[in-house]
Amino acid sequence: MEENVIESIAAGQSVGAMDISVWGLFLQADPLVKLVMLFLLAASFWSWAIIFDKLLRLRRLRAIADRFEETFWSGGSIDTLYDRAGHNPQDPMAAVFSAGMREWKNSTAKGAVAEERVGSVLQRVDRAMRLTLGREMEGLERHLTFLASVGSTAPFIGLFGTVWGIMNSFQSIAISKNTSLAVVAPGIAEALFATAMGLIAAIPAVIAFNKISNELKRYANRIEGFTTEFSAILARGAEEQA
Repeated sequence: MEENVIESIAAGQSVGAMDISVWGLFLQADPLVKLVMLFLLAASFWSWAIIFDKLLRLRRLRAIADRFEETFWSGGSIDTLYDRAGHNPQDPMAAVFSAGMREWKNSTAKGAVAEERVGSVLQRVDRAMRLTLGREMEGLERHLTFLASVGSTAPFIGLFGTVWGIMNSFQSIAISKNTSLAVVAPGIAEALFATAMGLIAAIPAVIAFNKISNELKRYANRIEGFTTEFSAILARGAEEQA
């Protein structure tokens, strides 16, 4: 009876002395579990860097697009707008406009376009604008695949750390032949911590990936709408000159 009491007190002191803080769990973890935690931490930091960069950039591009469209529809000369933005476009919408104007000017350099050639010229203009839009959107979508990868793999990487930690707990039980909480708790705690880190890395990555992808799709649709309207303006101008 007395020995059982002493053993219980010793076990309670061991559990009480165990550091269950974030830093303590990391220091007490198995080397492989530490590696998993460090990898997940690095993935989380890089994900947040991408998230902030994309959201701030999209916000800036939307503001620039608002100003560009306001200038475009203000009634001023598109030649003047091209001279101002055509040589060094600073955003995708201006780049698409410049590509269309450049193709149009090259096609009409020798004067008015014959009526039978208007269709082919407009097709080249439209193709030039869509190719430019594709390149611009490809640049904006860079690093989004990393967010998707983190969102899909981080929970499983954390789960691997969890399984490894639980295996260590069972090994501790087998070696010490003791099933007290003092023996089992450290391994279980570090295992659950690895799972939590996997979820902390994955959840924001998935949410951000979906949000940014939808924002980019809306932005691309906005530019596509602009290219359609711009092509219609060029078509009307060509018909008036013919």
